[in-house]
Amino acid sequence: MTLPVHRGRGAHPGWDPFREFEELRTRMDRLMRSAFPAPGGGFPGAGPEDAWAPAADIEETADAYVLELELPGVDKDRITVEVDGGELGVHGEVEERERTGVMRRRTRRVGRFDYRTALPPNADTERVGAELADGVLTVRVPKAEGTRPQRIEITG
Repeated sequence: MTLPVHRGRGAHPGWDPFREFEELRTRMDRLMRSAFPAPGGGFPGAGPEDAWAPAADIEETADAYVLELELPGVDKDRITVEVDGGELGVHGEVEERERTGVMRRRTRRVGRFDYRTALPPNADTERVGAELADGVLTVRVPKAEGTRPQRIEITG
């Protein structure tokens, strides 16, 4: 079996500390589920059993919070976006495609995914929108009208 060759500049090319934190969180979730099983599986606050979280970016603009999740090859009918109690949840499943050859290396994730993030108090949860294009799910959460910063003119 051949192994990949890592080439690059620096001592740790391709090192991503955020990926390591996500992997640590996943391992801690598994540890907590095995140590403190709750009715229905898992423990309070944990996602579905064996679910993974896709890579994501959250950007704050002047009028909204924009979440981008990497979901290449996932059909929009296989994704659910929900807002519940001040929390945004995105979950679904990446299906493994049928292969005719022998799998030599796998680095892409398949199976159930679950991404959750708390929304700020000024999020307008009634006007959330989502769009899937080129393998990136973009969820736009507008800010409530009364909470946007305003410039105040000074008189006198």
